[in-house]
Amino acid sequence: MSFSNPTLSDAERTVQQAMRTYWGLFVAQGVIMMVLGIIAIIWPAVSTLAVDIYVGWLFLLSGITGLVTMFFALTVPAFLWSLLTAALSLFCGVLLLWHPVAGAVSLTLVLIAFFIAEGVFQIAAALSYRDAFPGSWGWMVMSGLADLLLAAIIISGWPGSAVWALGLIVGVNLVTSGLAITMVAVACRKLVNAIENTSR
Repeated sequence: MSFSNPTLSDAERTVQQAMRTYWGLFVAQGVIMMVLGIIAIIWPAVSTLAVDIYVGWLFLLSGITGLVTMFFALTVPAFLWSLLTAALSLFCGVLLLWHPVAGAVSLTLVLIAFFIAEGVFQIAAALSYRDAFPGSWGWMVMSGLADLLLAAIIISGWPGSAVWALGLIVGVNLVTSGLAITMVAVACRKLVNAIENTSR
């Protein structure tokens, strides 16, 4: 059953509608993320190498695919740029797989920057859409703050923290993001049930 709240903007209604329709999938995603996050936190050094190898293979396969594709499209206007991008991706993949420890250090720096950006975005999004999710926006703020705190801890222990930081950052991020997604989905489902019950 659909409903309309005149105090919400179109964007807020769209987000709320998506959460209402697919709340079960969001809960499943949140739980899976939390389980994977706990595993990564328990074994941060192993998780760090796993992330490095995973990203290395992504770059390697992306580079190979890009190079093969480019030789079938020699007349494309941006051929040289696409060729250089594919070659760089291939080179990065080989480096990450050939020197996983050094790659983990570089990836940790990149992920610290990413999680700082994600933390700021989550906090901003939670504050922007707090009217759409009045009972659960605080969980998104908590997730964003956790990302920023983790980034600060890793930076303060640098470079010694590089051995375990990547796995720990990914693990904690998965747990907090998974918890936030789960709580928002459950709160949204409760809101829908309450509205449906009052409209009967």
